[in-house]
Amino acid sequence: MIENKGGDDLDASILAALVLFGTFFIFLALGVPIAIGLGISSLAAALIIVPTDLATFNAAQKLFEGLSSYTLLAIVFFMLSGSIMNNGGIAIRLLNLAKLVVGRVPGSLAHTNVVGNMLFGSISGSAVASAAAMGSVMAPMQKKEGYPPSLSAAANIASAPTGLLIPPTTALIMYSLVSGGVSISALFMAGYVPGILMGLTIMVTVYFMTRKSDYSTDSKPTLKQAIATFVEAIPSLFLIVVVIGGIILGIFTATEASGIAVIYSLILALAYKQLTWSSAIKTLKETIIMTGIVLFLVATSSIMSWVMSFANIPRTITNVLLSFSDNPIIILLLMNIILLVVGMFLDITPAILIFSPIFLPIVTQLGMDPVQFGVVLIFNLCIGTTTPPVGNVLFVGCKVAGVPIESTVRPLIKMYIPLIVTLLLVTYISWISLALPKLLGLM
Repeated sequence: MIENKGGDDLDASILAALVLFGTFFIFLALGVPIAIGLGISSLAAALIIVPTDLATFNAAQKLFEGLSSYTLLAIVFFMLSGSIMNNGGIAIRLLNLAKLVVGRVPGSLAHTNVVGNMLFGSISGSAVASAAAMGSVMAPMQKKEGYPPSLSAAANIASAPTGLLIPPTTALIMYSLVSGGVSISALFMAGYVPGILMGLTIMVTVYFMTRKSDYSTDSKPTLKQAIATFVEAIPSLFLIVVVIGGIILGIFTATEASGIAVIYSLILALAYKQLTWSSAIKTLKETIIMTGIVLFLVATSSIMSWVMSFANIPRTITNVLLSFSDNPIIILLLMNIILLVVGMFLDITPAILIFSPIFLPIVTQLGMDPVQFGVVLIFNLCIGTTTPPVGNVLFVGCKVAGVPIESTVRPLIKMYIPLIVTLLLVTYISWISLALPKLLGLM
């Protein structure tokens, strides 16, 4: 048994880190559920640094403490709201609005898919729901117009995660939870410009991929048609105004806003007459399953956070990274590479829970604002949701488009390159993220 004191601190920290991450990745490779793997590997690491009775007692205590947070209700309610929207007829109205905006651009249907994902994803807060809703509608339309199915799927897959940056989004709420209370309002505002840039980057790429092709574009809508389409979409768009406006003006907290989002989306779905008893049961079932998964992850990651803090693992990792270079540009580049690789193997929720407490002390030491780092972290992991071998958006996007993953990878690679360039801009130019929250007095 290694005591966590005196000159043995470094040895205990390194050994605990090896046990923690080594056993976790072994469990991951064996296909053990991530939450269970996190819990067992964290307990194994705890046994290295404290006696057995203290390790088990503290692990059990942290398991419950991790769930005793009022902020977690925001994640539950936003998930429920997103599920209601996905089953409540809201997606098609936003899609019609997107078509109105970009319907005459070369490659118009692919652009419509991207803008639709930006609109629906920002309201639902779910990349998977966005990929499923937009892809199921757009894939048949694009196939009819002669678009290669692989291009249609790639545009849908690459743009679906934009809603994880454009608020309201549970990903930024999750980061706020594990980062020691970084302002949710500031994070929400910081996500707007990078999220929109992410979408625009994909649209520019799609433009160059389709400009020489003879795809049809929409005819110019009449003023009456344009007004009717916009009016139909206003109730759905107004949810953003209510939720974000209320948070910024201090009328309600993010958690209270999530409850309002549920009520508003439910009223909207009933008004559209799209929410039947069967779809309501399906909506509740989806939310219960997703909520259970996320909360279990939060609970077990609390044990991991305690172990890492007690064993000074973040400080050890900081020292290791800084030993390579003291140049912030190099360190941030290394972190981006690590997070991009992590995103290829871990879903976004466990990745946020695991790597926020590891990298946050490093970036703050380098002078990066925690709000900017939250955006950079989510941007990295957004790309990860679209990459093999375990990107859930990739699988959903390919399934709804009816195409194999192998055929989608080539057009996706053409999108990854400009997306990584945009990611680096967001990483090294702080005002891209911070200008809006500073302008609104949130920082």
